[in-house]
Amino acid sequence: MRAGAWRYIAGIDEAGRGPLAGPVVAAAVIFGPGRIPAGITDSKLLDADTRTRLAAAIRGRALCYGVGWADPAEIDALNILEATFLAMRRALLAMPFHPEHLLIDGNRLPRIGGLGPGGCGSPAQCSAEAIIGGDAIRPVIGAASILAKTARDAYMTRMDALYPHYAFASHKGYGTPLHRRRLDEHGPCPLHRRSFAPVFASAAASAAAEVAEATALAAAAMAGDDG
Repeated sequence: MRAGAWRYIAGIDEAGRGPLAGPVVAAAVIFGPGRIPAGITDSKLLDADTRTRLAAAIRGRALCYGVGWADPAEIDALNILEATFLAMRRALLAMPFHPEHLLIDGNRLPRIGGLGPGGCGSPAQCSAEAIIGGDAIRPVIGAASILAKTARDAYMTRMDALYPHYAFASHKGYGTPLHRRRLDEHGPCPLHRRSFAPVFASAAASAAAEVAEATALAAAAMAGDDG
């Protein structure tokens, strides 16, 4: 298709590449003409209330959207870049409309072959463009960043109830001083990315402490038997 003649252009962005815990989440959004809500920009430049308000407007006005996830185990198995691309592909597959052109935040593109007929079925059917800082300059990418960020934040807030020791509702899994202290105190939980250096170090320290405790208990038991 001739450049600029696309009907369905999807903006794609992710949230959660940097945290020590939780999934990486991607979103894809397609708007019809004149349907993009005002005020959209890079989600990191917006406060939480504004993101929540805009996310509702985006979901209400988008022609379609999709959200995709890659969990911590997939991040550890694949690496964070490939897990991000997996989440992006899942976001595209979650949409009922197949885009003809993709605008993706960043400087790398995921594989787009095999994503269904009529759109991204092959590179000839679906083109893609990586735009550095695209979430701040292309509203359709900014919309995807807002959906990804609000979806991930809501998930991490819910996880706070399951893992209250880590204060996930406060930092959403990012490596804040509070999170690192809690990680050192309690060791990693199932949400932590064990391939990330601070989590790996914490897991090793927890394992060493458990071995030392078991050794001390065994020595105490043997001393008691000798007595």
